[in-house]
Amino acid sequence: MDHRIITPVFVVDTIKTMFTPEESRSALKKIREHVRKTPVQRSSLLEGDRGGGVWMKLENHQVTGSFKIRGAFNKMLSMDESIRSGGVVTASTGNHGCAVARAGLVTGTPVTVFVPENADRSKTASIESDGAEIIRVGVDCVESESAARDHADGSGRPYISPYNDVDVVTGQSTVAVELDEQTDQIDAVIVSMGGGGLIGGIGGYLKSIGSDADVIACSPENSCVMHQSMEAGRILDVPSLPTLSDGTAGGVEEGSITFDLCRGVVDRSILLTEHEISDAMRFLVSQEHLMVEGAAALAVAGFMKIRDQYAGRNVAIILCGCNVSSNILKEVLS
Repeated sequence: MDHRIITPVFVVDTIKTMFTPEESRSALKKIREHVRKTPVQRSSLLEGDRGGGVWMKLENHQVTGSFKIRGAFNKMLSMDESIRSGGVVTASTGNHGCAVARAGLVTGTPVTVFVPENADRSKTASIESDGAEIIRVGVDCVESESAARDHADGSGRPYISPYNDVDVVTGQSTVAVELDEQTDQIDAVIVSMGGGGLIGGIGGYLKSIGSDADVIACSPENSCVMHQSMEAGRILDVPSLPTLSDGTAGGVEEGSITFDLCRGVVDRSILLTEHEISDAMRFLVSQEHLMVEGAAALAVAGFMKIRDQYAGRNVAIILCGCNVSSNILKEVLS
């Protein structure tokens, strides 16, 4: 499935009041010493003979292995130190938890991370290695998020959402600040979409500086809650199936700021099968020699699906992370 998103005027107005280009650039200066300016790598293999350029923004080379470190540090460093020192609470399927744990380690902030009971063990091990406490609750990220918020309210500690937070989304928008500096004319940017923090930040920044680039969202068919919610015009509570793109899996919190943001910045939303995701993952590992997780391969799978429609045009693809378990990697490559 491939859907165009119709943007209501009131949603565009909402974007303008959420964050500005100046705030995104200021966030990048704030977090600069703690994150990497990840490279942009041109892919002749993806370009083929279609004309136009294809660039991959390598957030899989980022600190803690994903873009999430940007939002975590921007949120942590935006908090008053007297509040931060008492500790923070968050919920995550892995990458956001790793990022908040690392930001907590660097800033001396105690961190408690709620994760679903089926969260990837390799990712939770990374969280614990940076000194954070892990609490397993529920089978879906919405359940663990709800438990984390209740715990934060009961303990009086701040809750850091993986996506439903202006400071976090502004931190993720710094990917687009760098991309704009590293590339010339981009006609489309392809981004994996889960809770909407990454694509909302990237799309919000690009739209706010007047870019005409199509912002293209990619979701796995097995878990596409934001995609389905945008189609319905309201946040849905729908079940998800297991997916290789575990970093984008799960539900969207009711009232999330990213819902209107995504409706305002996403020009096109694409669904991908597990077969398409695994094909893209094998291509990146074996042909581009890039270690990626399923959520990063998801965006490449999206490009592969629509590449002919962007013949002769310049496309940027965000490789959002590299944190994949050895068992999944072995299964995909075999």
